[in-house]
Amino acid sequence: MPYKSAWALAPVAVLAACGVACQVRTGAAALDDWRTDAPGVVRHIVAADMPAPFATPPSASPAAVTPRPKGATLKTLPGFTVAVFAKLDHPRQLRVAPNGDVFVAETDAGRITILRAADGASAPATTSVFAETLKGPFGIAFYPAGPHPQWVYVANNNSVVRFAYRAGDLKARGAPQTVVAKLADTSGYHTTRDVDFSADGRTMLVSVGSGSNVAEEVGVKTPSDAVAWQAGHAPGAAWGQEINRADVLAFSPEGEARGVFAAGIRNCVSLRFNPTTGEPWCVVNERDSLGDNLPPDYVTRVRAGGFYGWPWYYIGAHQDPRLKNQRLDLAAKVTVPDVLLQPHSAPLGLAFYTARSGGAAFPAAYFGDAFVGLHGSWNRAKRTGYKIVRLKVRGGVPTGDYEDFVTGFVTDDKSVWGRPVGVAVAHDGALLFADDSGDTVWRVAYGARGANAK
Repeated sequence: MPYKSAWALAPVAVLAACGVACQVRTGAAALDDWRTDAPGVVRHIVAADMPAPFATPPSASPAAVTPRPKGATLKTLPGFTVAVFAKLDHPRQLRVAPNGDVFVAETDAGRITILRAADGASAPATTSVFAETLKGPFGIAFYPAGPHPQWVYVANNNSVVRFAYRAGDLKARGAPQTVVAKLADTSGYHTTRDVDFSADGRTMLVSVGSGSNVAEEVGVKTPSDAVAWQAGHAPGAAWGQEINRADVLAFSPEGEARGVFAAGIRNCVSLRFNPTTGEPWCVVNERDSLGDNLPPDYVTRVRAGGFYGWPWYYIGAHQDPRLKNQRLDLAAKVTVPDVLLQPHSAPLGLAFYTARSGGAAFPAAYFGDAFVGLHGSWNRAKRTGYKIVRLKVRGGVPTGDYEDFVTGFVTDDKSVWGRPVGVAVAHDGALLFADDSGDTVWRVAYGARGANAK
């Protein structure tokens, strides 16, 4: 059973004043570090804000992850509360079933766990292992759409499986069925995979991160060989050890391969179809070792047939100097992502806010916006990430602004006590997020009714 204590489940609601913090930080100020983080701080980063490659030397500064210090609190906006919801083993991805059950991928343990809680409850009434002995499970999706899905799909490290399912099941009805036996010929380096379905149920997308930082081992093709390769593959698709890596792949729900949906996306950790527009979105970890402020990580709508630059380009037609002039034919074909994030923040989780009612529901202005979990930097001299941010979305289109929503995990320049990952919207309108280093699922609710914590 997961360890719980009265202290661990105590609320840590802290209301942050807004005021000056609500200014939009742009230019160099938008690229700064954790010291300027606070609920209400808004950043807007554009490509022109990027420095030249190697403007600062590459850094390696992993955070020391410590237990939660005595008196340490998380901060959020006025009117919201944030409290521990459950303790699990290294929780990563979260998905909420139509009946309100919260499915959690405990990736390292190889299992999917269900948390069942009544609306407004501050902790689950039931914790049950739905499936185990899986191979690096991360992505979870319910199929078909609607109140009565028949399958739970799970994206393992290099495969996709599914379990027969009826609403309310706390344990899998049987052994998993293999849907996609092998996603790529290689499976190391970036190991998480996500899965989701188009609104019409006809297309299953699976994200597969790259097998390297900048395709160091794939070799260089001559211009004529590159053109010949391109003729039979998706725009910007890499070869060698990177075939079907740094891509979003398309399949039928039964696992029939339909090719590369979009390429050059270094590591799309979380993949979600926007329920309002039907467009797929990715949160993406960009490459390392070009300097503290290069390149930005990003969140983007994913275009069918789109090429997002990796490994030859980043954030549009900016060449990676380590691969200079290798693919000049692609320079005009790079899609610029929608929302640029502080470099090396490591976005891992994505959820669209869809609740219009419920005891913990957020104000109407939040509807349609996106929430992202930033796991935090390890390759930057001064930390970025380690927080939950809100992306402003208007008419289904991201504005490019993102706002600090939950902060406080960074203790100092050397240590942190939590690292956010997956994000999901609970049945009662609360926002849930996983903290894989603190073995915790947190709950953010709006208003006194939603807090339900004493």
